[in-house]
Amino acid sequence: MDLVIIWACLVGLSVILYVVLDGFSLGIALIFPTAREEERDLLMNSIAPVWDMNQTWLVFGGGALLVAFPLIYGIAFSALYIPLLTFIFGLIFRGVTFEFRANATRKGPWNKSFFLGSLVAVVSQGLTLGGIISGINVDQGQFAGGPFDWLNPFSVMVSIALIAGYILLGSTYLIIKTTGPVQERAFKQAFWSALIVLGFQILVTIWTPLHYPSVWTNWFSKPRIYFIWTFPVLGLIAFYGLIKSLKTRREILPFGCSVLLFLAGYLGLIASLYPYLIPPNITFQEAAAQHETLRFTLWGVIIVLPVVLAYIIYSYSVFRGKVGKEEYHY
Repeated sequence: MDLVIIWACLVGLSVILYVVLDGFSLGIALIFPTAREEERDLLMNSIAPVWDMNQTWLVFGGGALLVAFPLIYGIAFSALYIPLLTFIFGLIFRGVTFEFRANATRKGPWNKSFFLGSLVAVVSQGLTLGGIISGINVDQGQFAGGPFDWLNPFSVMVSIALIAGYILLGSTYLIIKTTGPVQERAFKQAFWSALIVLGFQILVTIWTPLHYPSVWTNWFSKPRIYFIWTFPVLGLIAFYGLIKSLKTRREILPFGCSVLLFLAGYLGLIASLYPYLIPPNITFQEAAAQHETLRFTLWGVIIVLPVVLAYIIYSYSVFRGKVGKEEYHY
């Protein structure tokens, strides 16, 4: 297989793993204000053992992008410097609240800080993604736009959609980890957020080809037409399974369907824009590093990636089951 395709798959894998794994912890933070004070310890304890580990995929994805696609790394960070830096500050701010809240006598200010830091991180992610999809002005391999090109109606819409999506992941995760009133409220939050997510996915599906007419051509040209429509169908199946499992009060299936719904939208977007990594200018092949670099660094990934995956799977197995009010120390 082509080394460029392998590295593109690795970057894509790290992105979706980060979105899903850190997404549910960010989603729990977004619904934090809806919980009573005595319930908030349960919400924190549901993610305390794993939240920092989930961000491993953010580091891996950034490193992989720098190594394999340095041109994209340079252009994207130049064009999206403000939302990316805001995203990092939001994550740092959120991380600080874990330790301070656990040891504070007055938890109110840290509850608000936990919510605010997470909200800033999610909105910044949405603005970054929306800025990439809406296009980056590139001239001779360098960013040629302005500092606020990423701020447009499409990127704002993506930010709002991501808030709803992370609430869906967070609420379905709480269904697995909690019982009683918290779980019952999570069922309701998952239902309404699922409806909102489906609406935004339909809106993005309509908006993207209007912005890039080539996407419309891709949807109906051979051979892409034979597989690209499987992703919307997969998304509808996931949505149906999600709603049905929520109504029948299943615990694990709603989270699985939520992940599948995210995956369908993610793969559908990639399939629509391929081969462009930064539409409508830079393709995967044009942005790739030299094959010698890709081949050499791939050996490091072959060694490290299975270890990281095994550790994460082991950690989730250790902390499986329902959470209680006992504090985790981190």
